[in-house]
Amino acid sequence: MSSYVLGFQDIDQTKIGIVGGKGANLGELSKIEGILVPDGFCISTVAFKRIIEETPSIQELLDQLSLLKMDERDKIHELSSAIRRIIEGITIPEDIHVAIAHFLSSLGEENAYAVRSSATAEDLPTASFAGQQDTYLNIIGKEEILKHVSKCWASLFTERAVIYRLQNGFDHHKVYLSVVVQKMIFPQAAGILFTADPVTGHRKVTSIDASFGLGEALVSGRVNADNYKVRNGRVIDKKIATKKLAIYALKDGGTEEQEIEPERQNRQALTDDQIVQLERIGRTIKAHFGSPQDIEWCLVNDTFYMVQSRPITTLFPIPETNDQENHVFVSVGHNQMMTDAMKPLGLSFFLLMTHAPMYTAGGRLFVDVTATLASPASRETILNVTLGKSDPLIKDALTTIIERGNFIQLLPDESPGKSRTGRSPADFQTLNDYDPAIVTDLIQQSQTSIATLKQTIQTKSGSDLFDFILEDIQQLKQTNAKSQSFGVFMTAMNASSWINEKMNEWLGEKNAADTLSQSVPHNITSEMGLALLDVADAIRPYPQVIEYLQQVKEDNFLGELLKLEGGQEAQNEIATFLDRYGMRCAGEIDITRPRWSEKPTTLVPMILSNIRNLEPGERDRRHEQGQRSAFKKEQELLARLQQLPDGEQKVNETKRMIRLLRSFIGYREYPKYGIVSHYFVYRTHLGSI
Repeated sequence: MSSYVLGFQDIDQTKIGIVGGKGANLGELSKIEGILVPDGFCISTVAFKRIIEETPSIQELLDQLSLLKMDERDKIHELSSAIRRIIEGITIPEDIHVAIAHFLSSLGEENAYAVRSSATAEDLPTASFAGQQDTYLNIIGKEEILKHVSKCWASLFTERAVIYRLQNGFDHHKVYLSVVVQKMIFPQAAGILFTADPVTGHRKVTSIDASFGLGEALVSGRVNADNYKVRNGRVIDKKIATKKLAIYALKDGGTEEQEIEPERQNRQALTDDQIVQLERIGRTIKAHFGSPQDIEWCLVNDTFYMVQSRPITTLFPIPETNDQENHVFVSVGHNQMMTDAMKPLGLSFFLLMTHAPMYTAGGRLFVDVTATLASPASRETILNVTLGKSDPLIKDALTTIIERGNFIQLLPDESPGKSRTGRSPADFQTLNDYDPAIVTDLIQQSQTSIATLKQTIQTKSGSDLFDFILEDIQQLKQTNAKSQSFGVFMTAMNASSWINEKMNEWLGEKNAADTLSQSVPHNITSEMGLALLDVADAIRPYPQVIEYLQQVKEDNFLGELLKLEGGQEAQNEIATFLDRYGMRCAGEIDITRPRWSEKPTTLVPMILSNIRNLEPGERDRRHEQGQRSAFKKEQELLARLQQLPDGEQKVNETKRMIRLLRSFIGYREYPKYGIVSHYFVYRTHLGSI
């Protein structure tokens, strides 16, 4: 077997460096039982490398090309054109020529062939360079095939291909080209099959594009195509295109565009039986490759041939499970208003903290709510107490899934049991008349825990430090799960829900709890915002400090403040803020994110905005205004309720719920604050992440 030419039977995915992505995938396709692939061979990258390495002028031009940037279009055009001219003018060495001729002879030199480029940087699981190099169809005769092999080699250096590599960080010296020579198929219909819907991302829906004639025209967008959607062997949707044109092969080589007869223009390119048959073929290919596939196919005399398969690289990854059942995942980051990907360490820390069934995909966290939705008792909790209450859009989505009936197996009514987090549905319905002092006690316990952590961790290093952090995480996890802390949290949430539901039912008043929750005690997030207003007030009298902050870019700016009038006052106020809140940042559930104490420039735009847009004393005004608004809303609601039938009872019930809301809703943010505070201590002692 020549190192320059390999038959499909000698190729698999381990040969990608020798035959490129397209060639490797064709070799794999040809090995799948029951899958028909037109025969052919690949001219290896070894042949391409030899051509390039034995031509010094190409090496010189490649060196120049590697120094260019994407916006240097004129220079890219000049150099890439010169490289293509040289490659197309090279005489193919005799031994490579002989190896190609041998394979052509065995397959039938008189046959028509497709000559297709296959680069080592295309059809990869993480990147698709498909279409960046050239394909030539219906090429007949050895000399024509050899000429088009050279054209394929040269197409690695089209302007489009060069710019695409620059965009994706690929070195021109390290991308090589193989050429696929494959027997032509002259189809009645052809197209593309996606084993997962590329629009919705649905992994169990197959999407098929189909049109008359050659499939290359469809791939390039030159002709219209039908689209069929198939799920579980059933066609669930069809969009029939008006197909006015098709591209067909000519007898003596080449292709031409032809008009389709009017009576065929709106006819399905595939029958329903053919659509279902093609879906089964796609599932077989997907199972072989182990990932969703983008497959090119041809139909000849009611027989399907596969001419390419590549990974679908545009699908967002989904969490991996150990079964083939349907699952419902909810994004934790979106619920936390943090949509960016997390680093592996950040994911690991969060997974250590949670009781919920968590999975990761694409650098993001997802909670599996399938079992919760299956049970009537826990389903009610997630829809109306936890996730559904905080996000109406999630509630709508989950409700839609349940109403489908066949996506997850719903369990019959049963006595309430514990959820996968170890809590019964009754725990989520808590409405206890706690002594308001419990919040102060819980906060003090958290502060004591943080102080103890800071002191004890000083004595730890090396592997002992890691063991200590793991142990502390488990203790923190248990503390946050304690019934008192959870009960206070849920009492506030349920009181809020009760108020919104009943005020809407009794008075037509929507979202009343929002106003009643203003300026409540112990809300660490609101207090942080007010403290930042104090920082603005401390800096506002000093123009030099303000001017300096408008230009600051480095995070060590606090020391420089001392050189300015008012700098000491500004530094003191910022330091006080950072001492209390410096462990926070955007996306703070990810321990790898830099904290405000480490990157204080993050706060500067907020401080300057407060100085520019607000008057001195805004903290007190805002707090007092919130208290007045809440009191006014309470009095208004109670007065209106008093006028209703059973008004006295409604007033008393509402008073209780408002008291529970205002006493405990501020604590809702505190458990997360405690976690973030522990994270900051860990981060400080683990060093730079």
